[in-house]
Amino acid sequence: MLPPPKDDGKEFPWWLVVAGGIAAFFLWRIATDDLYSQVLSTLSRGIWLTIFVTVVAFSAASVIGLLLAVASLSRNTLLRQCARFYVEIVRGLPILVLLLYVAFVVAPALVAAVNWGLEGLGMEPIRTRDFPLLWRAIMALTIGYSAFISEVFRAGLMSVDEGQVEAAKALGLNGWQRFRLIVFPQAMRTILPPLGNDFIAMIKDSSLVSVLGVMDITQLGKVTAAGNFRYFETYNVVALLYLLMTVTLSLILRRLEQRLRRRPG
Repeated sequence: MLPPPKDDGKEFPWWLVVAGGIAAFFLWRIATDDLYSQVLSTLSRGIWLTIFVTVVAFSAASVIGLLLAVASLSRNTLLRQCARFYVEIVRGLPILVLLLYVAFVVAPALVAAVNWGLEGLGMEPIRTRDFPLLWRAIMALTIGYSAFISEVFRAGLMSVDEGQVEAAKALGLNGWQRFRLIVFPQAMRTILPPLGNDFIAMIKDSSLVSVLGVMDITQLGKVTAAGNFRYFETYNVVALLYLLMTVTLSLILRRLEQRLRRRPG
């Protein structure tokens, strides 16, 4: 069996030409067909919500993932075991199941815990419905992706040569300085590509928030199709919007990988 050709970025991207042609065709239909343009006008309201959910959830998941990665590499056995417990349990749950569990089990439990504290202070309790479904969805995506992102960070941190750390110790740098100045900057070269892939995956998984009725692209597509019964045209536009976001980001990520690969050291 012959080895696959090396992806050095020099091969002409015929697939992109075909994909661009298909996208151009549907953009032309949107510009010339009233139905397509009406569908796009309706779905465009969900684009910013999809981006908002993705950016907020991914940012929070990255922070938690980094903390989990550091904890999993800690010399403290309790920290390591707690981090592994979190990662393995959360990674074992489908995102959809986690979304429903957080929305209808964790969120009411949090509200009950807050009310217990408020009652002790003599304040008015809050209602579960005061916890917006949008933020429940963001919480679920944050929890789910933090487990996967922590493994990305852990692999990147472990990829740094031990000699670099020993040299930093010899220079008198403390643990935080070694992490901030030596380990983390070098690890980012390994971390960035898979981290970008996780961001793209979250854009797609953000469509799952539609099961909670959050008005993202997918939910608006469902509502629009149920109203006009033109499923073909409606879901063509839904698919086009997601592909425009994900393919564009994939191309940017691939270019970034090539630049990091060519960078010496």
